[in-house]
Amino acid sequence: MGAQIIRLGLRINYTAPSDVDYGDVVVQGDLVGIATRDIKSGEVGRIALAGLFGVVKATGVGTAIAAGTKLYWDATNKVATDDDGSGANKFMGVSTRAAQDGDRFVRVLMGGSIVSTGAPV
Repeated sequence: MGAQIIRLGLRINYTAPSDVDYGDVVVQGDLVGIATRDIKSGEVGRIALAGLFGVVKATGVGTAIAAGTKLYWDATNKVATDDDGSGANKFMGVSTRAAQDGDRFVRVLMGGSIVSTGAPV
């Protein structure tokens, strides 16, 4: 599980290319969403594109994230980060509170990716 759902917002249908667990972070093009239920491979489920979530982040020295920081999903390491990875990481939202080096999760307000990409919903 990559995220804890705190409050859901906008949700869309998502056809899973492989099994997805509740709370997994999924990327569909430039959209980043959170699975609201388990979705079996090939089945249609729902992902939340907006809301407040606790998303997994790296821990250790130098991994703190300040409140109000733009966050990206690093699909390789499966963590939220403040590094856009030279465009490889997808924008997912903004941190709503500071996360310290030892914190496993960062609070993310998602929804900005819908506006910033102009993607249809």
